[in-house]
Amino acid sequence: MKSHDIQELAAMEPILGTSRAELESLQLKRLQWTLQHAYANNANYKRKFDAAGVHPADLHALEDLARFPFTTKADLRDAYPFGFFAVPEEKLARIHASSGTTGKPTVVGYTREDLATWAGLVARSIRAAGGRSGMKVHIAYGYGLFTGGLGAHYGAEAAGCTVIPMSGGQTERQVQLIGDFAPDIIMVTPSYMLAILDEFKRKGLDPRSTSLRIGIFGAEPWGEGIRTEIETAFGIDACDIYGLSEVMGPGVAQEFACAKDGPTIWEDHFIAEIIDPNSGERVADGEPGELVFTSLTKEAMPVIRYRTRDLTRLLPGSVTAMRRIAKISGRTDDMLIVRGVNVFPSQVEELILSCGGLAPHYRIELTRPDRLDELAIIVEARPELPSADHEAAGALLASRVRGHIGIGADVRVTQSGSIARSTGKASHVIDRRDS
Repeated sequence: MKSHDIQELAAMEPILGTSRAELESLQLKRLQWTLQHAYANNANYKRKFDAAGVHPADLHALEDLARFPFTTKADLRDAYPFGFFAVPEEKLARIHASSGTTGKPTVVGYTREDLATWAGLVARSIRAAGGRSGMKVHIAYGYGLFTGGLGAHYGAEAAGCTVIPMSGGQTERQVQLIGDFAPDIIMVTPSYMLAILDEFKRKGLDPRSTSLRIGIFGAEPWGEGIRTEIETAFGIDACDIYGLSEVMGPGVAQEFACAKDGPTIWEDHFIAEIIDPNSGERVADGEPGELVFTSLTKEAMPVIRYRTRDLTRLLPGSVTAMRRIAKISGRTDDMLIVRGVNVFPSQVEELILSCGGLAPHYRIELTRPDRLDELAIIVEARPELPSADHEAAGALLASRVRGHIGIGADVRVTQSGSIARSTGKASHVIDRRDS
């Protein structure tokens, strides 16, 4: 994306060319409305605000937001299913819900205006990644209660694109339709894009020969190693889209193709903070911590200081005045403590990708024999790595894990294709320490 492309985007959406001061003035106005809307129309928010001794009228500057209480996933689950909605049910146009792997799912609702806002932000995200009206978009996110599929779908339509609503799974058919329908853009989880890549290789097809030019990947953390893997294999621009159901869905933030330096937060609709996950206190921009979001325009379900559990940093804007987030480095709820050492799956993934003979398909297993934690990493070899070299590749990874993370690991290198592929969000950890 060149400078004239940025000017084109700003012409389409003038907010992208606004100054920081103008942006913050808009944020303050919208934040005051949001706090009043939540307090007046939702009993849970009123109770939380009253317990914290704050009122929407107490917010005079953006900095005053820190006085208001956090909202957590537990709050939403405790109010299951509709306890955080701020409009009557008859005004809802759609309901989504999280996957809910444990306990009750978190439920989110949208008015028709919310859906229009959401579609507009995903359309903005597609354009930031280089997409334009008339392009074909192959959507391999799952459709249904998960926000990924329909969020991408309506956003692509709003961007003037032709939608191919493939959904997840049926990997062989994914490859066939990418060849037959000639899409320009693919929207999918990065882990499933790797599974699609494996299918190209299995069929003896060159992934660089496809029509794909842009990949917009989200719904799970992924690092620069995965970006390099995908871009090199397919010859595309791989851009990060960020979002979560509780805040809106995909399209809360998006990486610009011209920069690839982390997703830009659409700050005209969301306020981001970074806090120390232990103390809850704000940390300075540039410092690592937990990402917290407040919505500014949502009607059905405003979120006030929602703790995402994602770990990242806030960075200055590079393409616009809107700030960026660094690549998500992990989550407070997927951090593993092994013999007193903090371990994130994303760290392990980056080390795997630093070892030339190993593929980004892996599983982490934790056990506790004799009351002592044991860490095992089962990782696939790349097809070109001879079986005779598996042991040496495993030893190299074990050495890097010990050197970079500070803990020993039993590394087992397996044949290509031996680890089950995920069609949605990848789950890499099996913790058997309490079994």
